Amino acid sequence: MTISTAFLATIPSPAQGVWEIGPIPIRAYALFTIIGIVVAIWWGEKRLIARGGPAGVVNDVAVFAVPFGIVGGRIYHVITDNHLYFGEGKDPIRALYVWEGGLGIWGAIALGAVGAWIGCRRKGVPLPVFADAVAPCIAVAHAIARIGNYFNQELYGSHTTLPWGLEIYHRVNADGVADQLNGISNGIPLPGSPVHPTFLYELLWNLGVALLVVFVDRRLRLGHGRAFALYVAGYTLGRTWIELMRTDPATLVFGVRVNVWVSILVFLGALACFVWTRRKGPREVLGAAGEPTEAVPR
Repeated sequence: MTISTAFLATIPSPAQGVWEIGPIPIRAYALFTIIGIVVAIWWGEKRLIARGGPAGVVNDVAVFAVPFGIVGGRIYHVITDNHLYFGEGKDPIRALYVWEGGLGIWGAIALGAVGAWIGCRRKGVPLPVFADAVAPCIAVAHAIARIGNYFNQELYGSHTTLPWGLEIYHRVNADGVADQLNGISNGIPLPGSPVHPTFLYELLWNLGVALLVVFVDRRLRLGHGRAFALYVAGYTLGRTWIELMRTDPATLVFGVRVNVWVSILVFLGALACFVWTRRKGPREVLGAAGEPTEAVPR
């Protein structure tokens, strides 16, 4: 009775994160990442048009920003989690297997911004205007992508007895060999299970940040990149404490996970940008060609 009651008070993990349809593997991580991108493009298009931008710009810019972002995210992940791919017994070629999971948000935003800059230059839309329009959309896309981490049984914290503790299980392949990424659950909990579902904490935090950006943007008519800076500051604030809860192996700097240091530094930069750009005045107004024309009073 005790075991049954404990189980019912926790969140079970999916049996698998990969499904085979003929010779084609369908991976939950890739699927939810794609869904997140599609939602971000759809909503971002509506937000940019509402700010005076021409139709179709977000779709066109995404052609550059999305692949740049995926490459940047993978590069950051491989650098900060190099222990997963390099060293004795590791397979370096797996560093290229982006479909198996592992995209660092900072690399995705940094290189994605380069792609967005290229796209915005081609479409004649200022990058800060574009960034302000898609800021909450990125937060929602990130939240959706975190569902993929749930199916992969990754990004979790230490053991917990809280009702929302996450049960994680051993997964094995068809030969009965352990394979946490591609295998199917055998129903045997991993040591320390249930654990804190830190991926879920981040998912909920991202949705909250998206709502915050939309609310403040409507009230203050944020411009000149301030909505994007608010998104970055809000996200990094949450990522700092969530990252400290995680127990998966990570690169440490002075005994602290590298993503914690990055979150703190990026938070300070975003906060400074949010304050400094206020002097640029009210939100930009875009003309028919997408170029700013005149400022609108608050």
